[in-house]
Amino acid sequence: MTGTTISKGIKSKRRGKIIVHAILILGSFIMIFPFVWMILTSLKSLSETLLIPPTLFPSTVIWDSYPEVLRTLPFDKLYINTLLLMFWRIVCATIFSSMAGFAFAKLEFPGKKFFFFIVLTQLMLPSQIFILPQYLMLSSMNQLNSIFALVFPGLVSAFGTFFLRQFYMSLPNDLSEAALLDGCNTGQTFLRILMPLTKTAMMALAVFTALFAYSDMMWPLIVNMQVDKMTLSAGISNLQGQHSTKYPIMMAGSTLAMLPMLGLYLVFQRQFIEGIALTGTKA
Repeated sequence: MTGTTISKGIKSKRRGKIIVHAILILGSFIMIFPFVWMILTSLKSLSETLLIPPTLFPSTVIWDSYPEVLRTLPFDKLYINTLLLMFWRIVCATIFSSMAGFAFAKLEFPGKKFFFFIVLTQLMLPSQIFILPQYLMLSSMNQLNSIFALVFPGLVSAFGTFFLRQFYMSLPNDLSEAALLDGCNTGQTFLRILMPLTKTAMMALAVFTALFAYSDMMWPLIVNMQVDKMTLSAGISNLQGQHSTKYPIMMAGSTLAMLPMLGLYLVFQRQFIEGIALTGTKA
């Protein structure tokens, strides 16, 4: 009787695993399908992309869309602008957010709760309401159509400040007190004791900042009107015609624009997964 019960339990667990794997495979297919459609569409002719009902695979593989999109857009400059945007936003977000997070978590100063309330307020408000004042500030500084204009909204990250503040709060106060007893001042305690313990959190923040910067399209379109000053997400929008769109060229441009983030994900896959897991932990 016991053996029969164990056998039923094993079969039930196997059945449950099969169902879970089937659901995960289905979900993976749903997420991957748009990328497959994009790549296959870039290999079709324009007439084939307009067929109803649509076809998945091209009847004849055509590579002309890729040379055409490279002639239409300065992809070398778009790649450079995007990488510079991601680099500087990562640097600014990790440095300033780490200092602000440490201050809010470990220091006591007048107006601490009020200033942290402002950070939370900015985090909850949609970023679109800041576009006009930020644009006017850059215009008054004569910094439109520049890399600085792209980086400007990400100089300080409210999300990064809150994220790292929660991580610093999880560190025991005994570390700070021991450092003070050993003669460290506040800056030395931050740089030598606590900040090295937040490397995982800062790498996770760097990955998320890179993702946000890469996918940002509205701001680069507003501050940089010249195509060679745009990022990949903004530059591809120029492939969409006013009256008609050449979908194979649009899909070819999207495929080429996807390569930098795909490469970064393959290189920093572990940090990306750790970052998602870290945001779900309770500090």
